[in-house]
Amino acid sequence: MHMRPWENAELLLTAESNVKGGGLARGKGNASRIVVDVEEAGSRLDRILLRYLGPSFRPLIMRLIRRGNVRVNGKRTQSGIRLRQGDEIFLPASLRRSGEVSDARPMNAAVPVAMHKLAVLFEDEDILVVNKPAGVVVHGGSSHAAGIIEYLRESIPLRELRLAHRLDRDTSGCLLLAKRLSILRALTAVFRERRVHKTYLAWVAGHPYPHAGRMQSMLAKGILRGGERMVIQGEGGKEAATDYQVSLLTECNGWPFALLALFPESGRTHQLRVQLQAEGHAILGDGKYGLHEDNRRYHGMGGKGMALHAWRLRFGHPIRHQTIEVHAPWPARWRNMV
Repeated sequence: MHMRPWENAELLLTAESNVKGGGLARGKGNASRIVVDVEEAGSRLDRILLRYLGPSFRPLIMRLIRRGNVRVNGKRTQSGIRLRQGDEIFLPASLRRSGEVSDARPMNAAVPVAMHKLAVLFEDEDILVVNKPAGVVVHGGSSHAAGIIEYLRESIPLRELRLAHRLDRDTSGCLLLAKRLSILRALTAVFRERRVHKTYLAWVAGHPYPHAGRMQSMLAKGILRGGERMVIQGEGGKEAATDYQVSLLTECNGWPFALLALFPESGRTHQLRVQLQAEGHAILGDGKYGLHEDNRRYHGMGGKGMALHAWRLRFGHPIRHQTIEVHAPWPARWRNMV
């Protein structure tokens, strides 16, 4: 493990989010057109534009495509069309970017502060694995001007950088990124072939029994609570499976809690959080799925944030065909837990 000196963090505290995806030969002047290059060949129109402009532009992109305002080779088209190398995308004025940034929202100040402590766990010419801090989103969106991916694109700088998987805002640990689109596609195949093995550590309420086992469920998105979408178990969802192993059983003033090692086979949204809640052992500090009383006790003993950490990542390198294994160190915020 080594540290990167993110020297321009202070400058980015006031920088504007300039989310421009790689793999594009951009037009000059007011950037009225995008010419698809070999890296983007085969990508869907909407995904190319999202990479070029950033996820916060999704509603506008989809609306303008439906209205026929975005054209490919001079013709109206649909969002799901896959483009070829050399295709030209015409951008209406509301989607154009010049040398100046059109998205006026400032980058989230919490991101550059956290980047001072960002550790690189593995890096070569194709792949980057970093130790994501808790409390930072991985990409910008409607609620956050920027996340780790936008920050890294600016600070390395490497505009081609792309997320190979995602972690929740309050989850720390191993985050895998591809340095260009072709590598991302290769890593997607590695995930699909189940050649990626993830191990999470989590502090949970209660003492699970048996001490090792398998959680299987069908997970679906749907219920809204407090303006946020919840994930629930039920018919019509997608299959999710997680093996678990109890690593430590302990208590504080008669209140039992435990440290688990979790081995998810699938990567559904909020999978570990929902499955553990259903087992009666919610992750401590989880404000969405945990119990108020358990979280109160957790915070009372000095616990901070959600107690979930992506500890180990093992995967087959898509180019070198070697097994890569990285570990994210024990989080400093857990020092009071043992």
